[in-house]
Amino acid sequence: MRFTQAELEEYRDQEVDDLVGPGLKLLFVGINPGLWTAAVQTHFAHPTNRFYQALALAGITEHEVDRAAGMTDADRASLIARGIGITNLVRRATARASELSRDELRAGGEELLRFVAEWRPAVVAIAGITAYRDAFDERGAVLGRQPDTLDGSARWSGAALWVVPNPSGLNAHETVETLAAAYAAPAIEAGVIAAPSARVA
Repeated sequence: MRFTQAELEEYRDQEVDDLVGPGLKLLFVGINPGLWTAAVQTHFAHPTNRFYQALALAGITEHEVDRAAGMTDADRASLIARGIGITNLVRRATARASELSRDELRAGGEELLRFVAEWRPAVVAIAGITAYRDAFDERGAVLGRQPDTLDGSARWSGAALWVVPNPSGLNAHETVETLAAAYAAPAIEAGVIAAPSARVA
């Protein structure tokens, strides 16, 4: 599946429905939809985005979602059945996350806190350290599990909070392998996959 840039521009500012259902264990949070994501109505969709490759490699999903064509109904049902959800900090689609203002990100952060309070996931994993810092005014935050939730902070309604790397192809610091390792850690805490020592060969 391919789109021209002109075709993609038609999806600017559109939204993508949250992927969420009962028994939510692990909520992945993107920054905002890209134009390709809006076109195919699938979070993290783009030929160069490595999100679904990393999920499959980590064992979080049983197979790799088509990152260009997007999810099938069966894909969505499988993720929900495994207790996995996906949403965004900001709902409107842009060509790049850098087009978002800090005010948008902060407003999106407040909305995310309300979303987490409603759905009560065990673990929240925000994909993108810069967006997390801007949305929650956590200038010194680093990737990994965030310490402000270790005491069951009410801010996140009891959910453990992780910040994980952005899977965009523009993030040259990460490989599919490093992304898989980063995503496996919150998935283990959420009970979506077993810790390596507990896995059966």
